Amino acid sequence: MLTQPTPEPTWLTIARLLRWDKPTGRLILMIPALWAVVLASQGKPPLLLLAVIVIGSLATSAAGCVVNDLWDRDIDPQVNRTRNRPLASRALSVNTGIGVAIVSFACAWGAAAYLNRFSFWLCVAAIPVIVLYPLAKRVFPVPQLVLSLAWGFAVLISWSAVTASLQPVTWLLWAATVLWTLGFDTVYALADREDDERIGVNSSARFFGKYAPLTIGLFFAGTVVCLAALGILLNLNFGFWVSLAISCGGWFWHYWQLRQPSIDPSVYGQIFRQNVWLGFVLLAGMELGILR
Repeated sequence: MLTQPTPEPTWLTIARLLRWDKPTGRLILMIPALWAVVLASQGKPPLLLLAVIVIGSLATSAAGCVVNDLWDRDIDPQVNRTRNRPLASRALSVNTGIGVAIVSFACAWGAAAYLNRFSFWLCVAAIPVIVLYPLAKRVFPVPQLVLSLAWGFAVLISWSAVTASLQPVTWLLWAATVLWTLGFDTVYALADREDDERIGVNSSARFFGKYAPLTIGLFFAGTVVCLAALGILLNLNFGFWVSLAISCGGWFWHYWQLRQPSIDPSVYGQIFRQNVWLGFVLLAGMELGILR
């Protein structure tokens, strides 16, 4: 006698909606925020502020995932990678999704309330970018740029949370973050390029076409240039330069992989995940680079 599969508990479905089963995307948003708080605090961030930034990053990225899935609930079923998402598969209702988004934004607001006034209003300014990003793929040829600008807010908020201001070096870190995000998210978009073309959804992978590998390489090269300039201006020591060299090698390897005439689609996901490790290598290098 056949047995029916056990239904997934609702709490686990909500966890999938928040992408807690896929921590890579949560960590990769947190990394630029940690870069900023470490550098702005001279390597000695207050523990409570560090906790607030971690919680705020997790809550904000969770809210962004839910908002994205609400906008794309009729598109995701047409894409192999996203067809089983809770809202796309109708495992959760739209009302549940809205409720989860409100709770996530409320948690992010609670974390933002701890910050100084300037940082708090930067958090408020980031909300429209987060909420409207999913619409960009419908009207803007390079929607990954909008996502990159949203990622950039993590730098501005975290840096100003320490200093209550933004310095020229802050913008170098912001530029590095935007370019890095453009690089790894264009790689991520390559996995969906055929589905996006069929549906008519925009992406940087579609926009750059056959030049996507070269463009990704240039984005990563720009990231290296911005981080190197940052290291010089902040007088970071040997530890930072070692981490930058390791990251540079990793990004060149990614570029080389993408240039191959035949590439397994699983490589795109591998490159995306490896960028998390490169981000943490750079974080360790920044901390070591400040030590004297």
